[in-house]
Amino acid sequence: MAKLNPVITQGFRKDKDRFDYNKDADMFVCPAGHLAIRKARQGKKICGRNQAYAYYFDIEKCKICPFRDGCYKPGAKTKSYSVVIKSSLHQEQMVFQETEYYKEKTKHRYKIEAKNSELKNVYGYDRAIAYGINNMQMKGALAIFTVNLKRILKLSK
Repeated sequence: MAKLNPVITQGFRKDKDRFDYNKDADMFVCPAGHLAIRKARQGKKICGRNQAYAYYFDIEKCKICPFRDGCYKPGAKTKSYSVVIKSSLHQEQMVFQETEYYKEKTKHRYKIEAKNSELKNVYGYDRAIAYGINNMQMKGALAIFTVNLKRILKLSK
């Protein structure tokens, strides 16, 4: 029931970074009004990371642009603007985040997170003494047993 990072759902856009998308040309337009000259897809399809579209701009126009400060770095060979292509998994999660079920469950998340925080910070569930999944399971069982025992004692008083 965790939210996706806003960088994934909304994209990363700085206030001064106002590149607009031109649907007819299928290209981005820089703040000065110059259209991208080329579009390329970056990243591998089968690795676990999202691909991106890179939009390249004419460097000769960037050199004389009034908005070049903070946009164009002197001596740069290219000027590009990248947009991440959301994976199908991210798109499914974005749709799921809009459902009533998700919104209802996130209202109760803070209670669960408080218990997890108590287990980790007070009872040492954050780290096992020895390596391995079995040792971590044993540490978890002992931490949860201790918390439950403490609550039973508190309720019995």
